[in-house]
Amino acid sequence: MNYRFLGKSGLKVSELSFGSWITFHDQIDDTLAYNCMKEAYDSGVNFFDNAEAYAHGEAELMMGRVIKKAEWKRSDLVISTKIFWGGKGPNDRGLSRKHIIEGADASLKRLQMDYVDLIFCHRPDVYTPIEETVWAMNQVLNRGKAIYWGTSEWSAEQILEAYYIAKREHLIPPLMEQPEYNMFKRDKVEKEFLKLYDEIGLGTTIWSPLASGLLTGKYNKDIPQDSRAALGGYAWLKDKMNSVEGKEKISKVQKLAKVANGIDLSITELALAWCLKNPNVSTVITGASKVDQVKQNMKAADAVIKLTDDIMKEIEKILNNKPEKPFEWWRE
Repeated sequence: MNYRFLGKSGLKVSELSFGSWITFHDQIDDTLAYNCMKEAYDSGVNFFDNAEAYAHGEAELMMGRVIKKAEWKRSDLVISTKIFWGGKGPNDRGLSRKHIIEGADASLKRLQMDYVDLIFCHRPDVYTPIEETVWAMNQVLNRGKAIYWGTSEWSAEQILEAYYIAKREHLIPPLMEQPEYNMFKRDKVEKEFLKLYDEIGLGTTIWSPLASGLLTGKYNKDIPQDSRAALGGYAWLKDKMNSVEGKEKISKVQKLAKVANGIDLSITELALAWCLKNPNVSTVITGASKVDQVKQNMKAADAVIKLTDDIMKEIEKILNNKPEKPFEWWRE
């Protein structure tokens, strides 16, 4: 396992990490969660991602039990959680100072931890001033409840605003963002955030690298009964797979599978390694409902070397979705 700095911070995270979204509680129990996390940990994973919203807090409870059972050294782990959707009460969601403080405390209680290494604003809050959120996150850090803070699915403008408010007030700025990124979702990481990597040293902990399972090839024919698209509450994903756009993507996955086969990789390994090829990706958050899936995901670290310039060009030709560079007016 290789380790990368999370942006310009001094924190090192495994380039492949493990997340609990969808799988914990919804698809797997404590025993399977333990086995999956142990396989990831034994493979060198040190970053484990969670959120107060995942399974309505049950995912944090499960991860907390697993880590306690495993008896891993706390300083060897990088644990994250995300705050935004904490409940149904009027102040149980969003990024107000009240919910950030109370949400962080509730997450730590569920995780059975004194602190998390990373705490993210799970989404931007249009009703709360960014300045209030910046101060609240710093209060969490100053209380020793978290070490770093960042954002998830914020725009470049929102991140910059938070960053410069923090700098102005001599506070700790957000240095990491958690965007969706995969072969079919590229604009934010490859275009919108370009100026942030150099300007503020932004690090990224990307999620859904397999496009909700699409890039595993398992949806190439029918929707498997044990897949997330078949879960109750995920009809939107099933509809997405069956849409015209979804079928076009499946056609591309079939072509990508042939490229992968030509260099002795699975389509999963190819898709994850493709994400790792991007130097602005700090870590790729993987998920799994089976131990064998964890084992396969971890192989991606060794697959990167197989993605030569020629292979990357072949992939690009199939995807045909590379974001255009920002228009340079001064060159006209």
